[in-house]
Amino acid sequence: MKKSKSLRAAYEKIDAEKLYSVSEAVKLMKQCSTVKFDATAEIHFNLGIDPKHADQQVRSTVSLPHGTGKLVRIAVFCGDDKVKAAKAAGAVEAGGLDLIDKVAKGWTDFDVAVSTPDMMKEMAKIARVLGPKGLMPNPKAGTVTPDVDKTVKELIAGRLEFRNDKAGIIHTIFGKLSFDEKKLTENLAAMIKSVQDVKPSGVKANYIKSIVVNSTMGVGIKIELPQ
Repeated sequence: MKKSKSLRAAYEKIDAEKLYSVSEAVKLMKQCSTVKFDATAEIHFNLGIDPKHADQQVRSTVSLPHGTGKLVRIAVFCGDDKVKAAKAAGAVEAGGLDLIDKVAKGWTDFDVAVSTPDMMKEMAKIARVLGPKGLMPNPKAGTVTPDVDKTVKELIAGRLEFRNDKAGIIHTIFGKLSFDEKKLTENLAAMIKSVQDVKPSGVKANYIKSIVVNSTMGVGIKIELPQ
């Protein structure tokens, strides 16, 4: 694909062989953005895991210090006693069997699903709808909890889930380019530490093979692994 003049100029600012520090990478990413909208800051971890083994799966959550800058639509599956609190916390929809029926009919206008433990048996009815979209609540992701209002507030504030794909790569975000360098740097450092902290016991060495950051439609910048 032919690169635009501005994108070619951005590539010229990057040394493709160099590993940049977290702060250097953030500065370059902001300098090299060529889009006219508020781009998303993306990060990609190439992990030295074998995704076929259950003990080498990487899945966890991180609460970014300054949030993601992204509007998160949350649906909460709970009993009638928690509906009011869930909506007051910021959920776009909350309910029990009625909400499950709504999803079964095709409604999936949300980004994250949260469920109380007692609703998970009923959630099996819509697993085929939510599963392929990556929306099924999961205890490892902290989205199966009795404290739905607290969880909704945390998700809106910037808590996000990350997991490896079939190739052993994590693709996620850590903010918006409209954030200042300090906020992006702190978010990026928190994201890297969170992935480091959940190294599977089955991985003995070379856990994180490489880290690359970029803004939306921007150039990739390699990062040295913080010690």
